[in-house]
Amino acid sequence: AMSKSAVKISSDLLSNPLCEQEPSFLEMVTAFDTAMKRMDSFNQEKVEKTGNGSAGSLFPSFFFFFFSRFSSVFPSLNMAVKRREQTLQDYKRLQSKVEKYEEKERTGPVLAKLHQ
Repeated sequence: AMSKSAVKISSDLLSNPLCEQEPSFLEMVTAFDTAMKRMDSFNQEKVEKTGNGSAGSLFPSFFFFFFSRFSSVFPSLNMAVKRREQTLQDYKRLQSKVEKYEEKERTGPVLAKLHQ
């Protein structure tokens, strides 16, 4: 969903009248659009290969570099990037807990916590 949104944003930027007035802006937005389309196709290939519907970990961090450059134009992107970073930290913290419980002896309370 994020890569589809990025492609939509880049397409919308290309249709902006400012692109007709500013050749440098058009060049930057065209490069951004090309990168987002390539990333979307890459993510779709990875999702098809892995068979699970999630490509969240496949998003390179440079994707967020592009959005950080547009943070003044799109203030909501800053919040989305911060939420993603927080979620990523939460995920890593919970993943380490799961790994810790998987290493322990499989008893009732450990299995319950692992399931939780």
